[in-house]
Amino acid sequence: MGEKTKILTHLENDYTEPIRDPVWKHIYLSRPLINLIQCKEFQNLHHIKQLGPAYLVYPGATHTRFNHSLGVFHLAKQMILRLLKSSPSLSLTLEGVKAFLCAALFHDLGHYPFAHSLKELSVRNHESLTREKILSPGLSSRIKQELSIDPETVAGIIDRDYHNHNNQSIVIFRNLLSGVLDPDKLDYLNRDAFFCGIPYGRQDVDYIMNDIHPHTEKGFTITEQGLSSVESLLFSKYIMYKTVYWHKTVRIATAMVKKAIFLGLTHRIIQPEHLYHVTDHSLFALAQQYNFPPFTLLTLVSSRILYKQVFSAPFNPHNPSHEHLEKLEARIGLENIIAEELSKKAHKIIHPEDIIIDIPERISFEIDVPVLNVKGGEEIRFQDSGSVFTPETISNFVRTLRHISISVKRDDSLLEAVKGIDLEVILRDGVA
Repeated sequence: MGEKTKILTHLENDYTEPIRDPVWKHIYLSRPLINLIQCKEFQNLHHIKQLGPAYLVYPGATHTRFNHSLGVFHLAKQMILRLLKSSPSLSLTLEGVKAFLCAALFHDLGHYPFAHSLKELSVRNHESLTREKILSPGLSSRIKQELSIDPETVAGIIDRDYHNHNNQSIVIFRNLLSGVLDPDKLDYLNRDAFFCGIPYGRQDVDYIMNDIHPHTEKGFTITEQGLSSVESLLFSKYIMYKTVYWHKTVRIATAMVKKAIFLGLTHRIIQPEHLYHVTDHSLFALAQQYNFPPFTLLTLVSSRILYKQVFSAPFNPHNPSHEHLEKLEARIGLENIIAEELSKKAHKIIHPEDIIIDIPERISFEIDVPVLNVKGGEEIRFQDSGSVFTPETISNFVRTLRHISISVKRDDSLLEAVKGIDLEVILRDGVA
């Protein structure tokens, strides 16, 4: 039996254990994978909400990294099956495919709680934490035992910075798991939209799967007929950022958590290690574990007592003052200046943690997917395909999404004092 036949037989016959999913209906796992997801590391994903504070705006958005991970695995299996059937020349091994599917299932084992609130902090990226979990003695031995694969390969697919894998199949698997139309994006856009109760993130996954073809460098390519699938994903991602991920209230809650943790790290109340492999509950429990005033921000967020936005303006990357404030340390410094000025106006002490300047992190809308002309067999770049989503359009997406904002504690005297200062001038000049 040839290697391709072995893989197809495995994919079509060994995944017989159904898990009911509200988005994809049934997700079928193999018995070894059912055994693996019982491990503590994977079960902990039940306790990390996929969208962090979005449930404060969309009450249905309480789905977890556990749900999402199953969905990514499901789409990754569909994707690899499609690529194998569409390309007789695709050279993969059964061990490699099993490692890829394990990587899809376990890709978020090291993810931080509260979505991306901690992304700007000086902590390790979640991919390296995931690698660490996979290569830990307990889980590593279970992966070997259940799947007969090398955990190093699984870790190498997830963590692009991991040094030990440079072979071509690993590059293909990495690009399949993290690319323009990857199973991660396809699941989270569909899943987030479903649980938020909004239509914007839905993608025609069946159509996308039927239009992909293997590509040695990018993982896969699409045909000119499939351009609309990339365009749909790009626009859906934009709308989801606008209405969900960067909703004003979600941003305020995110900024409150970020400031609390940043100050905790800066004052050495906690160490980065305190944030690794923790759940939503563990993060909020810091407020009870340490007598540190800024940690009251965590308590406020958990009780949905959020700050009030008092200023917002489009972020201008060409404005040196705005660009300077992309650094958290710079924002903290200006927050201190604003607090001093407000203390004078309010005739009482306004604490620096009562003021928060928020700037969403830089994001990208990837369009680096090759487009295949089926008749001529030629490849063109997506930006040369005639799509309306040109690099300029993508740049405009980002520009309209990012806003610099200031929020303050809901205190009557503080809110009244804010009316007496020009926040726009302070942001521009860095002084009151």
